[in-house]
Amino acid sequence: MATERVVVVGGDAAGMSAASQARRLKGPQELEIVAFERGHYSSYSACGIPYWVGGQVPARDDLIARTPEEHRARGIDLRTRTEVLELDLDGRRVRARDLDGGSEYWTGYDKLVLATGARPVRPRLPGIGAHGVHGIQSLDDGQRLMTTLERTPGRRAVVVGAGYIGVEMAEALVGRGYEVTVLHRGPQPMATLDPDMGGLVHSAMNGMGIRTVSRAEVTEILTDEAGRARAVVTSKGEEYPADVVVLGIGVEPRTGLARAAGLPLGTSGGVLTDLSMRVRGHEDIWSGGDCVEVLDLVAGRTRHIPLGTHANKHGQVIGSGVGGGYATFPGVVGTAVSKVCDLEIARTGLRERDALEAGLRFVTATITSTNTAGYYPGAAEMTVKMLAERRTGRLLGVQIVGGAGAAKRVDVAAVALTAGMTVDQIVSLDLGYAPPFSPVWDPVLVAARKAVSAVRSAGV
Repeated sequence: MATERVVVVGGDAAGMSAASQARRLKGPQELEIVAFERGHYSSYSACGIPYWVGGQVPARDDLIARTPEEHRARGIDLRTRTEVLELDLDGRRVRARDLDGGSEYWTGYDKLVLATGARPVRPRLPGIGAHGVHGIQSLDDGQRLMTTLERTPGRRAVVVGAGYIGVEMAEALVGRGYEVTVLHRGPQPMATLDPDMGGLVHSAMNGMGIRTVSRAEVTEILTDEAGRARAVVTSKGEEYPADVVVLGIGVEPRTGLARAAGLPLGTSGGVLTDLSMRVRGHEDIWSGGDCVEVLDLVAGRTRHIPLGTHANKHGQVIGSGVGGGYATFPGVVGTAVSKVCDLEIARTGLRERDALEAGLRFVTATITSTNTAGYYPGAAEMTVKMLAERRTGRLLGVQIVGGAGAAKRVDVAAVALTAGMTVDQIVSLDLGYAPPFSPVWDPVLVAARKAVSAVRSAGV
């Protein structure tokens, strides 16, 4: 039996999970695996970078699950510092460049896996390429930021953007003793929440000493004589001094290779696949991780949701297919959690804007409760917002902002969304109770009760 070769483009979560799963199913005599990674590291937790920067994680290498050497010892030919420049689908080969040596060469494949990830959004602004301006997506990005922080004497930081990476990096920089200003374009931080819930985040961040400026459109980054960032300017002419600038505007799928090769892309630019993570219309090409779009099970359409949890699952599914087995990734409900200092933030399902875009008629219910019984020492407030379909009462989305224990409560809602439950059914859920863990009526159940009333009041 001839040995097949699979080429993997991208050496982080999706790519190396796929390679590892394929290797478990087939040995080197049956399947040769060649993986290309443009950075220095493999199989690391990009989600952990803010906590390394902030000092909660002591060392960079603590974020690495499996080194290139460990992958190679398992029979995977992982080539780091090597960037794939071109896909030749007709010739079934890829062109790669050794980034250190400069040489270029072609490598043929029988099966191809694209796991090229995402890249930080960098608007075309004067000064965006200055020293001291950092986007954070890869471990190499994190290392560059750490080097800047170690070499920069000033203690003023400006974070541009207030999404997950923005608020997490704000917390990290506060933890390092920086004076932090967060600038963002929207009415409130955390655009993944509805504005009323984002307002809670805004107030809490300001209370923590993080200056948070809404409706601030960045137009320029000013530099000094040495070409280093010194200030950020907004469209209102306001100038915010900065010794370091972190871009937390978001990420976009890194799909230049796929686009140039004519592979199908979705509305957000992510690669489109079927449930087995095969690229649509291409039997021997798979794709997963932050470069793909996934099915939103609530809205019924594809979305770009770059999360490590999805990427690792994609890799397992792809590796099974490459290795001769079969698995599927059915889709997501859009669950994500984060924190800024002591404030926990969570969401799953649809925001009001998402529901409107999907043509859904809905009601909302918002309640404030506590994470433990109110009389228990240390009880902290949390606010829960719930969206339900107007006619049926089907749960559409949940957002939670509050103290300790708030964020992971969203998992109950994520399961309910996946199961297609109504708010009536959620009210009857048999959740765990003891005073140190929740009130008699858990906040999620209280929100569901209020949502039931809203559905009944709204009628058809």
